[in-house]
Amino acid sequence: MKTILIILTAVVIIGIIIFMIRRNTNKTEQHKYTVIKDYGTFEIRKYEPAVFSYTAMKAKSYSENSSQGFRKLANYIFGGNEKKQNIAMTSPVSMTMEDSVTMKFKLPEGIDLKDAPKPSDPNVKFEEEPEKKVAAISFGGWANDDKINTHIDKLKKLLEKEGIEHKNKFSYLGYNPPYDLINRRNEVIVELKD
Repeated sequence: MKTILIILTAVVIIGIIIFMIRRNTNKTEQHKYTVIKDYGTFEIRKYEPAVFSYTAMKAKSYSENSSQGFRKLANYIFGGNEKKQNIAMTSPVSMTMEDSVTMKFKLPEGIDLKDAPKPSDPNVKFEEEPEKKVAAISFGGWANDDKINTHIDKLKKLLEKEGIEHKNKFSYLGYNPPYDLINRRNEVIVELKD
């Protein structure tokens, strides 16, 4: 009986921890978009204009860049700037998947280019992105280079099948913090031609 009580208590505590993590993740501001068309296996979306902090890296892979880029940008939003100002984390974290990799954090609503504190690290810069139309495909679990490349290839084939032209500039989007162990959301997106 004592063992069953210990197990039940552990299950309840784990359930509470998972609930708190999920609730916290769901409160994070996200880059707003509208789904234009859902094809079942992928979506066409229109993203609102936004301001991003970003850092560019020389390596070509997710695994070589994800920690380094995240540290630089996290340092900026956690006070590594001229005002020593904490800036709220947003979601998703974006990484371009081209010859060089650029990692981006969207600045929260209410902070534009003129309000953003100057980064302490000269490798952290800013850019304004206009409204854009993209195709997006989702996958779960932990991201890695193989999964990202598999979904880039899959999205290319799906778009070709539907006759949808794209700019061949793919990005990876990661929505979950590292401590979020279940129900992880990842996406590959590509900007579409007009």
